Amino acid sequence: MTYIIGEIGQNHNGSIDIAKTLVEIAARKICEKVFKLELGSFDAVKLTKRDLQNELTKSKMNEPYNSPNSFGSTYGEHRKYLELNDEEHFEYYKYAKKNGLDFIETLCHQNCLSILKLFYPDKLKVASRDLTNIPLIRALSETKIPIIISTGMSGKEDLDNALNVITKEHSDISILHCTSEYPTQPKNVNLNSIRYLHKNYPNYTIGFSDHTIGISAPISAVAMGAEIIEKHITLDRGLKGSDQKGSLGIDGMERLIRDIRLYKLYLGKEDLFLNDDLIKTKVKLERSIATNKPMKKGDKISITDIHLLSPGDGFKWINKSDIVGSILNCNISQDEIIYENMIE
Repeated sequence: MTYIIGEIGQNHNGSIDIAKTLVEIAARKICEKVFKLELGSFDAVKLTKRDLQNELTKSKMNEPYNSPNSFGSTYGEHRKYLELNDEEHFEYYKYAKKNGLDFIETLCHQNCLSILKLFYPDKLKVASRDLTNIPLIRALSETKIPIIISTGMSGKEDLDNALNVITKEHSDISILHCTSEYPTQPKNVNLNSIRYLHKNYPNYTIGFSDHTIGISAPISAVAMGAEIIEKHITLDRGLKGSDQKGSLGIDGMERLIRDIRLYKLYLGKEDLFLNDDLIKTKVKLERSIATNKPMKKGDKISITDIHLLSPGDGFKWINKSDIVGSILNCNISQDEIIYENMIE
């Protein structure tokens, strides 16, 4: 089953209550009402932890930040407003687990490992920006916690360098194809990279971290073999914040779960066959050999006496030789099926 991660990132807008509400929505069990199918929920939610002392240069942190998405007059104030402390991450972890979801952390500096004094996330995430951050990757891998890495800013050499570091400690690794453009233009998604990763990194779980608009890209990624889907989620795409517009709102979250889970059911098995649920439809809609005029007992059936009508519970045209030349043992009205018990 595809492992689906709801990435909250900074879409909590500095509020643990918003973050908790997103957990509740992500944990909702989705039902396909027509067929009464229980399709499950998201499997995990994810937060990001930064160490603001090791984020940007002082000049950049003190630079005025006049964006409509700003939560402070400088970029440093903006980042501080959006940062949850260790205890809040722990509270959020407990809330996710209470609601039956895994909890994943993207850690952006070695100092962020301070959360391990309080709890161990189910998985750690290396953001695309940090795939070349070897000191961070080494520190994360030494925890032995399963690691997910995104390739949004890297090529094969950077990926191989990161894998060489992690595999010195463990091999519980997932690789997500990603494009670090928010939102990603369709021409830049390049889902064929998923096939490339499957062929060249067969020992690892391959997935897709999505920054496109809508759900067609992640559904397509699953069809191409992605075993993990990561997608930004929000309460409202109109909320303040640079990630909100490229995220899924509540309806989109439900459609993502529905369509990914249904896709797996759609696949079935590699064969051509008629399953039991289609027998009634086959009988109702297929055509059988029928009279094209009134016929009497003792008449000999000729090819000019018959045509095809539904339902499909009589002779098929391929079996017309079983009927043509036979003698009727009863009267039959025009446009009625000729059944086996009607001929001698």
